Amino acid sequence: MRLASTNGRAPIVGLREAVRQGLAPDGGLYMPVDWPRIDPAELDGWRGCAFSDLAARLSARIFEHDFDPGAASRLARATLDFPVLVRRLREGLILLELFHGPTLAFKDIGARFLGRLFGLLHEERGETATVLVATSGDTGSAVARGFAGVRGTRVVLLYPAGRVSAFQESQMATIGGNVEAVRVDGSFDDCQRLVKGALADPELRPLRLTSANSINVGRLIPQVFSYCWGALTAVPPGGAPPVFSVPSGNLGNLTAGVLASRLGLSVAGFTAATNENDVLPEFLSSGAYRPRQAVATVSNAMDVGDPSNFARLAALFGGSVARMRAFIRGERVSEAETRRTIRRTFDEDGVVLDPHTAVAVAAARRGPPAAGGGPTIALATAHPAKFADVIAEELGFEPELPEAERGWREKPLLARDLGGASPAAFRKLLEEISLRSW
Repeated sequence: MRLASTNGRAPIVGLREAVRQGLAPDGGLYMPVDWPRIDPAELDGWRGCAFSDLAARLSARIFEHDFDPGAASRLARATLDFPVLVRRLREGLILLELFHGPTLAFKDIGARFLGRLFGLLHEERGETATVLVATSGDTGSAVARGFAGVRGTRVVLLYPAGRVSAFQESQMATIGGNVEAVRVDGSFDDCQRLVKGALADPELRPLRLTSANSINVGRLIPQVFSYCWGALTAVPPGGAPPVFSVPSGNLGNLTAGVLASRLGLSVAGFTAATNENDVLPEFLSSGAYRPRQAVATVSNAMDVGDPSNFARLAALFGGSVARMRAFIRGERVSEAETRRTIRRTFDEDGVVLDPHTAVAVAAARRGPPAAGGGPTIALATAHPAKFADVIAEELGFEPELPEAERGWREKPLLARDLGGASPAAFRKLLEEISLRSW
């Protein structure tokens, strides 16, 4: 696979180099130039596969010019060994539950795959890397678990102090070993700016920095698998194509959905469901991209005011807002509506939604059914127990965590404080970390 920068001022590279770099040298994000196409009839023939089996087949096709097909399939099966489930609600709405992985969030799909991919690259060339991650919550915990113990990698997680849940902080800041958690006095956007600045800093190049955010195309591509499995499972043979309602923050998951449609999956369209950080819905309405400081909400993983993957979406639609509007509908969901949706869905269906999934469900309920009568599939991206305080406020009880996670309050936090979002302070921290032995 060949990949080009969204800024258009960097050389075209292969997949291995794009994954190693994370961010292109010109500050852009890598996008496939020759994204594969699978005949829809062939995709339909894979209906009924377990999620890991479908991921293995898709990996072999997507990465067929980059890795031995057997190696790509084994990579997918080894990392995506947890279930993805479909749950049907009233009004024909379907939930695609993506939170049954190790950290109870959809980001396990991309993070575990990318962690093993880095391990494979290390085995091939013996190269080391320092992996930078900016997180508003779930990305950090997924990367911390996905990269823990991976040979040749050191992970530095930056998260906004006081803007992640206590459980999310515990998941990412209690790992230790090759995982360094760093609290930043600022927002997710501040953390993301620090990561992008470090990746583009020529003075830090000797540290072999890369990223495991959705900045890195190696984390983005595996998320295509869940869209394919969801559509093939929820839509009957010969049925009309679905609309996906996607909780949207940094826009990586939405970008993966568009890539799934370009792969050959039959999709009627997407709803980009945001919280009060409504950069994309505003763009779709006005045609003007207006980044701003993020506002803190109960769906904190979506608190992004300047989403990186907007550049990828713009590239996929040739920079045309009209073409994007034809395929993506933007919806802003308020805090009050998010909370009402949690209560309503529990009262009507007996299903507990986390705040991010509630945003997607609220947005899905506003819109018309998919063109031609196809179903609407809302992505359920996090286990509700990760946001127990919000659920308790709305429903009067805390959802139960899986047994393996119940002792999280007793684990000591190993995070360090960066203080203000200063590039100089972050550079000094990275240089200090680089002096430690592998």
